[in-house]
Amino acid sequence: MTPRLPPPFVLEERACVGSTNDEAMALAGQGALEGTLVWADQQTGGRGRRGRNWVSPPGNLYFSLILRPDVPLARAAELGFVAALAIHDLAVWATPKADIRLKWPNDVLADGAKISGILLEPASPSGIVLGIGINIAHAPRDTPYLAAALSQWNTSLTAEAALDYLAPRLWRLYEVWQSQGFTPIRERWLKHAKGVGEPIEVKLEDRTLTGIFTGLDDQGALILDGKTRILAGDVFFPKIASKPRLS
Repeated sequence: MTPRLPPPFVLEERACVGSTNDEAMALAGQGALEGTLVWADQQTGGRGRRGRNWVSPPGNLYFSLILRPDVPLARAAELGFVAALAIHDLAVWATPKADIRLKWPNDVLADGAKISGILLEPASPSGIVLGIGINIAHAPRDTPYLAAALSQWNTSLTAEAALDYLAPRLWRLYEVWQSQGFTPIRERWLKHAKGVGEPIEVKLEDRTLTGIFTGLDDQGALILDGKTRILAGDVFFPKIASKPRLS
């Protein structure tokens, strides 16, 4: 069943593509309107952050949205937090018994396992392509971070139903971001974030930093120990050994 997306969405449905982001960027280059959404049943060349492969079998949700925000390109990374909040709302709705948390910079976790990915790329001649992948029916194995599928909590959820629910919420948050800036997005993100005030590890390209996750600055950078500002990296939560019982 085709999702019923309200305006301003323009749905471009595909059975199988290399990458929905590539399809959306091509459409953006041809002058496609903001709100054009490319949705595919399967990707053969899906990708995540830092060029990582995104396994994309049928049954999961894969789509890319063309956005043309009237803000400097330097602020585009804030859209990752906007998207993460929308996915958070979807997961809470679909899996009310799971603990849904946000992991910096833009991951969504269900009971500690990653359920989604977000990829932002500039579109020529202007605009942003926001790519989203959500594990609905399947989760990859052998990943750096434990992954899960929403079907583990909700066997009736489909990709179509997830997109129906997610798209309008994503657009409303996008409008909040455009009209009110990053502050309300940042504040809400922190309310649902995992690890704030706790020890974390941040793996950079050349080293790993450890410290207390203090929060985010006004541009979405992670703040470690109240002073170290981190723009890009992978966050891990070290296991804390339980205290021995006193006999």
